[in-house]
Amino acid sequence: MAALGWLTPRRRSATARSVLAGEASAEAARKSSQEAAGTTEEPQFPVHGDDRAAAFFDLDNTVMQGAALFHFGRGLYKRKFFETRELAKFAWQQAWFRLAGVEDPEHMQEARDSALSIVKGHRVAELQSIGEEIYDEYMAERIWPGTRALAQAHLDAGQKVWLVTAAPVEIAQVIARRLGLTGALGTVAESVDGVYTGKLVGEPLHGPAKAEAVRALAAAEGLDLGRCAAYSDSHNDIPMLSLVGHPYAINPDSKLRKHARELDWRLRDYRTGRKAAKVGIPAAAGVGAVAGGTAAAIALHRRRR
Repeated sequence: MAALGWLTPRRRSATARSVLAGEASAEAARKSSQEAAGTTEEPQFPVHGDDRAAAFFDLDNTVMQGAALFHFGRGLYKRKFFETRELAKFAWQQAWFRLAGVEDPEHMQEARDSALSIVKGHRVAELQSIGEEIYDEYMAERIWPGTRALAQAHLDAGQKVWLVTAAPVEIAQVIARRLGLTGALGTVAESVDGVYTGKLVGEPLHGPAKAEAVRALAAAEGLDLGRCAAYSDSHNDIPMLSLVGHPYAINPDSKLRKHARELDWRLRDYRTGRKAAKVGIPAAAGVGAVAGGTAAAIALHRRRR
């Protein structure tokens, strides 16, 4: 038994090294093939001056660590928009999202329903102003530098860059403006005379709806989708990624990683640590911070019951 216990970590370590060796071998083969063909450089991308190309970026866990809707909820709680019970729910859902690295449809629906009930009766202008503050408090430090650099490359090439997210469009627009992007497509909450009704216009901008939004925007802007790029972490965005000529899997969940490899899509992983990159979870310090925050929220709730 002792021998088996000793061998187990060796097997895990060997697997990680095998993956690393395989990636290095593939990269060496690619470079060798390029040299044999007389070129060592990939074609320039994005293409400078191509005004019929644009880039579309998912937000949650692609541009920003975690889910924008949960960060927004945290900011609203600070401003006493709702009670501790809802905060505990938001904290748990955010912890699950960070640990699993994938969106849970039930959690996202609950978060949307909570957000709609919370903002009902408030003015749109009020939430837009609060969104600016929440970005500074909870979101700015969670922007992935690697993804930000990709977006900037498109901007430097003279191309428009759009966020495409299921988050409320008001929050998405704040983030896009702060990052210097062109704009944002997001979920639209119904308002009458500038006041939220607590309902959505249509449905959340999620999955196939994102692809339809990108298709419509491309038509309105005169873009050639075959020359455009799209970036996402989630297999739910495969419809959007499949629309463009340059799809990228960023911090991908396991299903998207598998799909991307099968179709030879580009992958980028900006999560901390080799292990985090391989299994799709944050580094240990991040896990501890989230778990601690969740436990604190739940404990606070129990003390006040």
